[in-house]
Amino acid sequence: MIRIILFLLLIALAAAGAAWLADQPGDLVLNWGGLRFTSKQPMYLLGLVIVVAMVAGVILRGLWKIPGHVRRGRRERRHARGRHAITQGLLAIGHGDSAGARAHAEVARRHAGGDPLALLLHAQSAQLDGDRDGAQRAFRAMAERADTRLLGLRGLFIEAQRADDPVAAVMIAEEALKMSPSSSWASHAVLGFCCAKGDWAGALSIIDNNQAAGLIDKATYRRQRGVLLTARALEFETVDRDLSRSSVMEALKLAPTLIPAAVLAAKFESEAHQVRRAMRIVETAWLAQPHPDLADAYSHVRLGDAARQRLVRVETLAAKTPGHIEGALAIARAAIDATEFAKARAALEPFTAAPTQRVALLMAEIERTEHGDGGRARAWTLRAVRALHDPVWTADGYVSDRWRPVSPVTGRLDAFQWQTPVAALPSDKGNAIEPSPFEEAMLAPRRVEPPKEVASEPPPPKPPEPVDIKPVEPVALPVQDNTPVPAAIEADPAPIQADPPAPEPVPEPPPAAESAPPAPAPLFRSRTDLPKAAPAPIPAVIPIVRAPDDPGVDEDGAVDEFAEQIGPAKAQIGGWRGFLSRLGS
Repeated sequence: MIRIILFLLLIALAAAGAAWLADQPGDLVLNWGGLRFTSKQPMYLLGLVIVVAMVAGVILRGLWKIPGHVRRGRRERRHARGRHAITQGLLAIGHGDSAGARAHAEVARRHAGGDPLALLLHAQSAQLDGDRDGAQRAFRAMAERADTRLLGLRGLFIEAQRADDPVAAVMIAEEALKMSPSSSWASHAVLGFCCAKGDWAGALSIIDNNQAAGLIDKATYRRQRGVLLTARALEFETVDRDLSRSSVMEALKLAPTLIPAAVLAAKFESEAHQVRRAMRIVETAWLAQPHPDLADAYSHVRLGDAARQRLVRVETLAAKTPGHIEGALAIARAAIDATEFAKARAALEPFTAAPTQRVALLMAEIERTEHGDGGRARAWTLRAVRALHDPVWTADGYVSDRWRPVSPVTGRLDAFQWQTPVAALPSDKGNAIEPSPFEEAMLAPRRVEPPKEVASEPPPPKPPEPVDIKPVEPVALPVQDNTPVPAAIEADPAPIQADPPAPEPVPEPPPAAESAPPAPAPLFRSRTDLPKAAPAPIPAVIPIVRAPDDPGVDEDGAVDEFAEQIGPAKAQIGGWRGFLSRLGS
């Protein structure tokens, strides 16, 4: 508004000045060489002079600025080439063209050497080529500049991780965190390092800074702080019990469903004879995620209870999540301790068709403890080797036997989850448990009247009793095609004489009359409670083996009367006559 008013005032003053000049009397004469201009109205001539002066000034100013425009145009063209090279180089890095990225990086260095993106392109092209020294030089150059310092520190941190130098990586991350407290990668790295060396106070301060900087929301902050306090409580459980108790109680307020915190808090409350409070703590965590440690803490919440009292308490806890396998396993464990084997079997019965390892091992313990049946116990143990895996503490593919606050693979906080490992999941290409005849026999339903003495191994079945036929030695000689004597079937054959009479030639029997080979004997003897198999039929024809001095029968076939030779057979001439006859032929 003020500018408008000033503009109007300026126009008014200019109009007043022009009117005053027009009202002034006099002549304006301009002599230049042979030219003479005379005007009765000097205002117009003065305006013309002003316009000519302005045009001349503009021309002179343009001529004066031509070199600057040329330099600026050249600089803009170089900058445009550098930007184009940076763009193409980043695209080449995106699709993995290392040679193209390197060429574009050289062009960008020549035309836009001071551009931060040119330094980034040079560093990334060196990383793509595997030139770690070149990448580190580029990232150090970026770290020395104020505008790219944080980016250079990030690149040096990545290179230190690739070189497996955790000390240098943590130092770089700490420097970046001091420069920018809101840097997520630096806080993540420093947090993992603090957890690794047990600096829980430093880790808690980093969590507080992340929450203040807005990197995490309030729910995540409460959960992560509870995880760190639980880790500190577990570490100081046997060193400083007061600090451990205060830490775990604060962690339980922040994360009431955290299983390690609930177990440790229930233990402290139980030692303080706060049984009901300890039971409520365990029940809250159990409803969120049933776990064997929670069941164990619930069963031992009152010190000095008998095994049957613990069983009743565990049954109460398992009833809150009906049908869950953890409840059944907890009941089975408590029932075995209380010698209530029927309840243990009933609890595990729904899961014996496709058992997990813990189910199979508990069944083996039941068989061994209740009946002393070592065979069935070994069968269940063998089945446990190939059974499905139970849930374990796992994070990023790493399986641990205990809970940890940070993943050892990625350093991620609160990464461990109680779940079945991915590598242990069954495949749809085959059964997870391969059936075995031995397991099917050993895990068969128990008889109503079991024998007094149960053998550790199944007795081999008794084979059928075939007719004892003693072969005549030697067996390797050819079989004679003779009709057997009927008496040889009823009794053992008598020893063959040294000079038996030559048997008469008989026609060769048809193939259907040949004796079938005797059936092989079974591997196991038949059980006493199974019916015996029918005896193998006795073959109708028993082959008789030729004696060593038996000349046998003529192996020549039947004489064909149509192929009979006319005249006596020609014999070979011996001596020199035979030699000459063979030579002539």
